[in-house]
Amino acid sequence: MGLTGFRARIVSLAVLTATLVVAVLVILNHVLATRASEADTRMLARTRAEAVAGTVEVVAGKVRLVEGTGDAFDTLAWVYADGRLVDGVLHPAIADEVEQLSKPDRSRFLTTGHYLLYAEPLPVQAHQVTVVVMVDLAPYERSEQRSLTMSLILGALVVALAGIIAYVGVSRALRVVQQMSALADEWGDHDPDRRFGLGHGRDEFGKLAHTFDRLLDRVADSIADERRLTDEIAHELRTPMSVLRGEAQLAELAGTDVDPQLVLTETDRLSTAVTAILDAARLRPHREASCRLTTALRKVSEGRDVQIHAPTFVDLAVPADVVTSVLAPLLDNAARHARTSVWLVAETAGDNVFVHVLDDGPGFQPDELDSIFAPGRSTAGGHGLGLAVVRRIAAATGLGVRAIADGRGHVEVRFPRA
Repeated sequence: MGLTGFRARIVSLAVLTATLVVAVLVILNHVLATRASEADTRMLARTRAEAVAGTVEVVAGKVRLVEGTGDAFDTLAWVYADGRLVDGVLHPAIADEVEQLSKPDRSRFLTTGHYLLYAEPLPVQAHQVTVVVMVDLAPYERSEQRSLTMSLILGALVVALAGIIAYVGVSRALRVVQQMSALADEWGDHDPDRRFGLGHGRDEFGKLAHTFDRLLDRVADSIADERRLTDEIAHELRTPMSVLRGEAQLAELAGTDVDPQLVLTETDRLSTAVTAILDAARLRPHREASCRLTTALRKVSEGRDVQIHAPTFVDLAVPADVVTSVLAPLLDNAARHARTSVWLVAETAGDNVFVHVLDDGPGFQPDELDSIFAPGRSTAGGHGLGLAVVRRIAAATGLGVRAIADGRGHVEVRFPRA
């Protein structure tokens, strides 16, 4: 797995985040521990100074400590009276600092090396008395060091644990994607109609599978659409080509010329079929285009004896050429089957507009409603292309079309209302 992989990026991000959080916590803990140690050492220094101050007395005008109380503090506390050391044993390493603190006008702290010094002036009769005490910082520093070391070790364990948890979690999550990828490859080769079938999903991967299912459905529809186009082209080319070939063979056997009118008729039929199929295949929905219903119906009815009944001021959410491409073959089919009259009747229903193409002919039988839109089906001497083209245009532009068996010619087309 490379560093640029999705799993590596997620794990790296988790480790980096955990490292930053642990670093902040370790620093914060160290700062708080240092401040707590500093507060403890200062409190201890004040306590020692107060204890020593409680033993100071003046006898015969001289400052001294109460007998038997100063031995315990000889190396930790020093008493100065009028600038002179009266009790305590100075350590050479801190003698200068102690002497410096022996003449304060207020309480003072001074850190030198591993020691904390504290000086506190005392009002003792007419004498200037100063108590200086020392606190060894080494135990506190060792405690802080141990605390910092333990924090770093614990932080490293937390970072490692975060990385492991992230790796395991991402691996388990990506296992679904890997399975989806493997299944998609297998289905593409052996079973293109299979789907993941996880529904809408409660997590991102379920939603991804649902999106893939919809994408595969659209791809399957496109493939089926192309297959229908191929079948329609093959069917429509076969009939006129067969007629031309048959006539040519008969003319060859009879030693005569092929009838030019027959050739022109069949080639026109061939050209019409190919043009109609290709025009239908090129049509796509125009979501931003619209047209006025009555205007489109009048346009498609030009040159035809059609009665129009439609509401005014109703717009369709498709361009006028789509309306013409759908209704023109239906009107031609109705005119071939009608006894006397053809109608266009439009009505609105919610967000849709239904246009009914009616004629007073024999109409459709209930058992043929599913097959009348198939390519090549004709009952009036045509080449069986009109209703098949209507079905293709409707599928390409998102319209609905159906035949109705009600004792007359009746085809209903559903348009979206603008």
